[in-house]
Amino acid sequence: MPEAIIRQIQEHELEPLLELYTHLNPNDAPVERGERLDAQWERMVANPDLEIWVADEGGDLVASCSLVLVDNLTRGARPYALIENVVTRADRRRLGYGHAVLKAAIESARERGCYKVMLMTSSKQESVLSFYEGAGFLKGYKTGFYMQL
Repeated sequence: MPEAIIRQIQEHELEPLLELYTHLNPNDAPVERGERLDAQWERMVANPDLEIWVADEGGDLVASCSLVLVDNLTRGARPYALIENVVTRADRRRLGYGHAVLKAAIESARERGCYKVMLMTSSKQESVLSFYEGAGFLKGYKTGFYMQL
């Protein structure tokens, strides 16, 4: 992996993050800017149970994932974590950035006492599934269900 800093997102980095997300779902309509988005971003940055991990390559965000911690009353009242929005810029893939942000998020969940980390992907591509297995996730261990709202 080329030189990169793996760290949490900073409040002033909404625009670079939104640009990075265009590599996640290229067919999504652009997010509407304005007061509603600004208020949502403020809530997200202030939420201690939401972490957005990024790979910063010379000031450019090249990969990211979101980690959400959920309080829980089972498993010794230990929280669990969900990972979402795993993305690497198309021109920076297969360089280790994706695994690096996942590793940072997983380590944060471990340090915060989570008993498990889960993620789902809609991809059926073997390369994507292998990517997650290479990061330590188990395929087929549980059955995932999904409902579009």
